[in-house]
Amino acid sequence: MKSSLIAMSLGTLGLGIAEFIMPGILSYVANDLDISITTAGHLISAYALGVCFGAPIILLSVENFRLKNVLLFLAGLIFLGNFLAAISVNYYMLLVARFVSGLPHGAYFGVASIMAAKLADRGKSSTAVAIMVAGMTVANLVGVPAGTFLSENFSWHTIFFGVCGVAAAIFFAIKIFVPDIDNEITPKLSDRFKFLKHGAPWLLLVGTMFGNCGIFCYYSYINPLLVNVSDFEHSQLSWIMVVAGVGMVAGNLISGRICDRYAPGLVAALTQAMEAVLLIGAFYFSNKSLLSVALMFGLTFCLFALSSPQQLSIIRYSKGGEKLGAALIQVAFNLGNAVGAAAGGLPIDAGFPENYCAIVGIPFAFLGFCAHGYFHYRYEVKRQRIID
Repeated sequence: MKSSLIAMSLGTLGLGIAEFIMPGILSYVANDLDISITTAGHLISAYALGVCFGAPIILLSVENFRLKNVLLFLAGLIFLGNFLAAISVNYYMLLVARFVSGLPHGAYFGVASIMAAKLADRGKSSTAVAIMVAGMTVANLVGVPAGTFLSENFSWHTIFFGVCGVAAAIFFAIKIFVPDIDNEITPKLSDRFKFLKHGAPWLLLVGTMFGNCGIFCYYSYINPLLVNVSDFEHSQLSWIMVVAGVGMVAGNLISGRICDRYAPGLVAALTQAMEAVLLIGAFYFSNKSLLSVALMFGLTFCLFALSSPQQLSIIRYSKGGEKLGAALIQVAFNLGNAVGAAAGGLPIDAGFPENYCAIVGIPFAFLGFCAHGYFHYRYEVKRQRIID
């Protein structure tokens, strides 16, 4: 396994902790800042909106810089956003900090996905991207449970200081191990957007947004769901979040290997069909403790089983604007997170228990399945026929 890919995966580790820690500590933050659970859910949306604003603005601003230097700049921005979160003393300060934390996310994935594909061995581009993304799954396997434990026993501030340490490690790992790949000839600004004139990238972006929206309707409120519906104790949440992390690791690695053999769009469509079925199960069976954990495992598996096919597909269908395309997938992903967190909180505001959040996510998952299914039929099948 190439050290350069491992170094870049440290970046997705830090971003993964920053992004996914909030569902696991939502109750602690709400209690400490004296806000409601649904108001605390806006902290998830703030990070996602930071991704949406930051990805295109940063990428277009640094287009003429060398790719390695862009990654180093983004590592510094990861440090800044999480330092602000660590020292936040009220809801509004933390809301701004979460927005700043999200700014480097999409741009990092955009640049690192291109570099991973360039550094990959022949025929292993999906696996290389999966390795780069693997840091995010490790974040959920180790970082999020650790953050939940620290929030339960110490303070939620601690975990954000920890991410600052990870950001420092990201900077030095990239500086030492990532080769200085030359940035290719920069196309005119108008040429970078030409790929958006075609239907394929739009289907990928729409499918990504709806699919992640479906899961985040449910997963944004996993902490109160496990306590109030599944009847777990707060002290048990740390090991339960490890199970969620295992699901993400398995989903990412398995889908990365499958996509080297089968069409990524087909893999994404089937994954989102499974997501819709699991959300139905989460609504009906979250009151069964062990079954609730199994369903959470399945949904987090689906969440990251989508990462590799989405990243690989957008690169294939965004010629001339690959970095922008890879970043826009992260925008779609996080826009889905933002909408999901907001939509999933509506049943709670109306007085329903947290398992009703899963019901809200089902139609979004179905729409994601339709978008990816049509993408596969319209573009991938046609592309394969041309190759044959």
